[in-house]
Amino acid sequence: MAKRNRRRFTAEFKAEIVLEALSGESSQAEVCRRHNLSEDQLSKWKQQFLENAASLFESRDKVSEDAAERIAHLEQLVGKLTVALGIEKKP
Repeated sequence: MAKRNRRRFTAEFKAEIVLEALSGESSQAEVCRRHNLSEDQLSKWKQQFLENAASLFESRDKVSEDAAERIAHLEQLVGKLTVALGIEKKP
């Protein structure tokens, strides 16, 4: 029996297919037939798309604030370790 290779789809392709299905211009079955996909696969992609849609509108500032806090904390640790090393090296 020949081994069948799995197809890999890019995120852009998945988004395009999901948007095509959600637009309502053609049914989900028609979209699947046109792109040789199973309806289960398209349903999973639609679910992932809808679950993650809200993250597109989240503020990027929150991510940068978290990173800035972490950097500040790490800089404090480096300072403490530098002082501790300085004390150890003094004769």
